[in-house]
Amino acid sequence: MNLYGGISFNGDGITSTVNTMVLGQEIVGILKDNLAGYNKVGYQRKIPVVSSFAEFLGPHALSVNKDEQVGRIRLTQKPLDIVLGNEGYFQVQTENGIKLTRDGRFKIDKNGNLLTIQDQQVLSSDGAAIRFDKIPQKLSDIKVRKDGLIQFVDPEDLKIRDVGYISAVSSDGTRLEDINIKQGYVEESNVVMHKEAYSLLTLRRNFNVNTEMFKIQNEALTKALQELGKTS
Repeated sequence: MNLYGGISFNGDGITSTVNTMVLGQEIVGILKDNLAGYNKVGYQRKIPVVSSFAEFLGPHALSVNKDEQVGRIRLTQKPLDIVLGNEGYFQVQTENGIKLTRDGRFKIDKNGNLLTIQDQQVLSSDGAAIRFDKIPQKLSDIKVRKDGLIQFVDPEDLKIRDVGYISAVSSDGTRLEDINIKQGYVEESNVVMHKEAYSLLTLRRNFNVNTEMFKIQNEALTKALQELGKTS
């Protein structure tokens, strides 16, 4: 920064401090999202990734990845609660196209369609919506095999009917070879509460340090301007 009268002041210190503070606040927002998602079924932890030269780029140096590790598995004994025992996603049809989800809490509508709790159609491995030709009288008649094949017992002849294979894919849409489905469970978030809280505490401490640094730098700049005013 060039001041009137030929005096130069290096503003990089203040700029870097401000950028670091703004970046820290953005990361704090991500960690708060993780804490808020702790009790959400199928929620996957967000991972803040900071690139090089963050002191110059500020929040532009920040990107977010998704932690795809399997979350906590909880027994519900509900036949239409389904989890993937390994990394991957169910495919569902939404108004905005096909989406991926780890939330396997499903239901059947009056037309026999298998839906998510948000009324999105659950897709089969061939890309079609899964639909029961006959709606089972009892949900307990529905069985989901480890490989994803959904079956039910037809009450008329007591034969087992195949409904279809539930679609399970990786994050890039590639079909999973090893699906490892578990019926009667839900997957809770993969957020580890104490780790997120510790990271949040560290960030706030760093933010406070940078706040003090900003005050010192700002006072130095103010004094420089005051001295300039005296000599002009």
